[in-house]
Amino acid sequence: MLNFIWPAFIIVSFVYAFLSGNIANVNNSIFESTESAVQLSINLLGTICLWNGIMEIATKTSMIAKLTNLLQPIIRFLFPEIRKNDKVKKEISMNIIANLFGLGNAATPTGLKVMKTLQKDNPKKDTLTNSMAMFIVINTASLELIPTTVIAVRSSMGSQNPTQILLPVWFATIIALITAIILTKIFIKRSK
Repeated sequence: MLNFIWPAFIIVSFVYAFLSGNIANVNNSIFESTESAVQLSINLLGTICLWNGIMEIATKTSMIAKLTNLLQPIIRFLFPEIRKNDKVKKEISMNIIANLFGLGNAATPTGLKVMKTLQKDNPKKDTLTNSMAMFIVINTASLELIPTTVIAVRSSMGSQNPTQILLPVWFATIIALITAIILTKIFIKRSK
């Protein structure tokens, strides 16, 4: 559907600009937008590289093992089906940690690893397990302590205080995560 909506908006915009005599403004905005997009990409790339580097260092040290141990009670509660699979527990921990630090790009590969590992133990390959469903929900409504991408975007756009959004982000993500977990647990219980 969006494949039709966005091109339609673009075509209507060009036609309107042509008919109203604003085609020069459209051309100028295209070049300004591409410049802004490149600058934003460079800023985001720097932020992503920094945090991915920190995650890589954390992986090589005992810090991830300690954080994984801290998350064990939560993982046991959320994923009761995977009690014996330490590999997937570590992968889930890595994903949660990456999301906590607002590293969506670093969380994506670990999230894919988690789903691949969970799929290996899935008796019905064409159906999600309860653990898979819970993981998707947690990953989607993830709690972010440091929303690095949003802070980087705000900073690149000239915000005077790019970290001003921390409290609203914490509040919104905590409420979203709690609601998502409760509803998923209810749906899992009803499906049994």
